[in-house]
Amino acid sequence: MNASSDSTEASEGATPSGVAAPRDNAPAGRGDAAAPPAREPRRRTAVMADVARLAGVSHQTVSRVINDNAHVRPETRRKVLAAMRTLDYRPNPAARALVTGRSRTLGVVSVDTTLYGPASTLFAIEQAAHAAGYFITVMSLLTMDRASVLGAVDRLRVQGVDGILVITPQEGAAQAVVNLPASVPVVAVEAGRPGSVPVVAVDQFAGAASATQLLLDLGHQNVWHVAGPRDFLEAQQRVEGWRATLAAAGIDPPPVLTGDWSPRSGYEVGRRLAKDPDVSAVFVANDQMALGVLRALHERGRSIPGEISIVGFDDIPEAQYFTPPLTTVRQDFGEMGRSSLRLLLELMDSERAHPPSQLTIAPELVVRRSTAPAPR
Repeated sequence: MNASSDSTEASEGATPSGVAAPRDNAPAGRGDAAAPPAREPRRRTAVMADVARLAGVSHQTVSRVINDNAHVRPETRRKVLAAMRTLDYRPNPAARALVTGRSRTLGVVSVDTTLYGPASTLFAIEQAAHAAGYFITVMSLLTMDRASVLGAVDRLRVQGVDGILVITPQEGAAQAVVNLPASVPVVAVEAGRPGSVPVVAVDQFAGAASATQLLLDLGHQNVWHVAGPRDFLEAQQRVEGWRATLAAAGIDPPPVLTGDWSPRSGYEVGRRLAKDPDVSAVFVANDQMALGVLRALHERGRSIPGEISIVGFDDIPEAQYFTPPLTTVRQDFGEMGRSSLRLLLELMDSERAHPPSQLTIAPELVVRRSTAPAPR
C-alpha cells in the first residue's frame, strides 16, 4: 500500500479537529441523540497551477486552452478540460480579458416589458449567446427614449462589454442608435432605422401583407385592421403592409383602429367592430389583442369564422388554444436571436468598418380555424 493510500485511510477515521470519531459499535449514552455527521473542511479553490499539475502540462498550456488558442493538440486540450472539470476550476474572467482583450460578455439594452415580442427576442439572444460561450448583461429600461438608450449603452461600455445588442421596437430607441459611438460594435434587433447600425428584424411588412392577402383570397371585400401603438416601428410596418395589399387589390382601406398590444384594448375595439354588420374580416397586429377581439365578438353573438374571420400576429404559444384556434403570422424569434448574435460577432472580429447592413427574416403564415370564406 502506498503512502497516499495510508494517508487517506488515516483521515477517514478522524474529525476535522483530529479527535477520533466514535465507532459504530460504541455504546451511546442513554437518551442521547445521534451526533450529527462531522462537516468536511472547506476545500481550497483550484487555481491554474492545480489544473496544470493534474493534466501534466505547463500553466501556459492551460492558459492557451482557456483562451481557445488554436495551437493546442486535441489530446492535450481534452486532458486540460478534464482536469478543469475534476477540480471544478473556473477561469478568472478579468485575467482572461487581459490576455485576449475580450471580456466574453455582451450587453443587451431592452425595454422592461412582458410583451411577447421583446421578451421572446431577449430570450433568444440569451440562448444564442450561451451556446457561443458568451455572458449577457441586460439593461432593462422603463422607457426606450433616446436619453435612456444612450445612458444604458454608456454604462455597458464602462463594464467592458465586447459588443451591444439593442432591442429597438419603439421610435425613440431607433433614433437613439443612430448617434451611438463607433468605438463599440452595436446591432439593432427587432426593428430599426436602415442606414444607422446593422439591423436584424422579421419582415413585418411581408407578414402583414400575407395576413391581409389570405383574407382577400377567401373572398372578403375589405379587411379591417387593429394596429399596435403608433410609436412602435413594427406596428407602423404592419399598417403599411396591410394598406399596400388593399391598395394593390383596388380597395380603399377602412380607418385604422389602434390598440396598445393588450387583450383589454383588443376587447374595446372588438366591441365596436361587433356592432358593424359589414365587417367580415379583421387583421389584428398581435395575438393578445386578437384574444380581446374574439371575446368581444363572442359576447355579441357573432360567429367566428362563420360571420367574421380573424388573423393575428406573433403565434404566441396560446394561439392554437383560442376559441377558435387563431390563424396568425409566426415570427421566428430563435432565428432572430441567432442571426443578431452572429452579425454582432462578425462586427467584433472585423478590423475595418463596413456599411450598415439589414438582415431580414421571413415570417410564416399559420392557418387555423379562425378564418373561412366570406359569408354569402
